[in-house]
Amino acid sequence: MTAVPARSPRRYDPERKSRIIDAAIDVIADHGVAGTTSRRIAAAADVPLGSLTYHFTTLEDLLTQAFQRFAETISPRYEARFDDVRDLTGFVDAVTSLISADADVDPREWTVSYELYLAALRNPALRSVTESWMRRSRAVLERFVDPVTARGVDALIEGLVMHMTLSTTTFSRAETRTIIARFVGIPA
Repeated sequence: MTAVPARSPRRYDPERKSRIIDAAIDVIADHGVAGTTSRRIAAAADVPLGSLTYHFTTLEDLLTQAFQRFAETISPRYEARFDDVRDLTGFVDAVTSLISADADVDPREWTVSYELYLAALRNPALRSVTESWMRRSRAVLERFVDPVTARGVDALIEGLVMHMTLSTTTFSRAETRTIIARFVGIPA
């Protein structure tokens, strides 16, 4: 009579789903959305491949949750930049600092951000993540300017940071401040 091998006990791992999501963000940073696979994510998270299908209905579901986590991580830092703003001049200074500092953020964060933007062009589920993220950013800006101006400033922030991140010649801090001041209608 052959003995049936005992099943190994399941390892209790309450952080597994969270670790998978974090690993997905790392894989996106390293390989882009197009190069992100379940196998790469499982390897990066050090979990069996089956853990992905246990915790996520599809790879798209996992990517959506990863991008949501990414946005939720970035947003509080963005919001904190406006905590001490009391007037429109302070607002211009805060936006200028945000643009200047964000251009120097870890390049991996920009890679993930741009991957999200590109993926959202083709994927409505991801578009809802970007829209939610933009709404949250605009809500901060609307504490200081009207909703239409807030939307424009939000787009201006994204565009200026993109130019500063990707260009070989960037705007100086003084030029950035002048652009923002002119946009909101105060003397530079």
